[in-house]
Amino acid sequence: MARLQSQRDKPGTAREYETTFILRPNTPNEGVAEVNARIRGIIEGLGGKILKVDNWGKRRLAYEVAKERKGIYLYWQYLAQPGTVEETERNLRMLDSVIRYLTVKVDENVLVDARPSEIDDTSFDKASQTAADEEDMFLSRGGDDTASIENDIYGDDEDGDVIPGSKKPVEPAAETPADAAPATEDKE
Repeated sequence: MARLQSQRDKPGTAREYETTFILRPNTPNEGVAEVNARIRGIIEGLGGKILKVDNWGKRRLAYEVAKERKGIYLYWQYLAQPGTVEETERNLRMLDSVIRYLTVKVDENVLVDARPSEIDDTSFDKASQTAADEEDMFLSRGGDDTASIENDIYGDDEDGDVIPGSKKPVEPAAETPADAAPATEDKE
């Protein structure tokens, strides 16, 4: 679907967009790869340029969406003409695995050649891999192994000692009230 360029768009420029969409949490990595390939085909097929693709992983939603409490977040940054956004969102609407999407126009009249693309085949394939979230890791270990998860997060070694340079949280010292300050003796 070719669309006429707007009168306010300068020749040789495009608009910069960011699209974030959420997939169902049970979507396998192959399903994520299919959605990414479809969106990539639309953007590049309509003359757009993909700048960045990120898989933010599985996260908890603020509220239930389409009977789901979690979702896989995908972030796309690209340069394109206005008709590309409508076609992208139309395709996202048709996919059963997509539960929400949002596109934001970041900038207008961006020189396409001046913006480098961070995307190559390896980073595009990496965006299809979704890591398990902390709750899934916890449940896969039997749901009772909190010390083991803390060791994974904070970097403890086999003996349980904290590895130097790890970010183990430090308990704040108890504060003493001002009136509990040590009494001084008056010497007269």
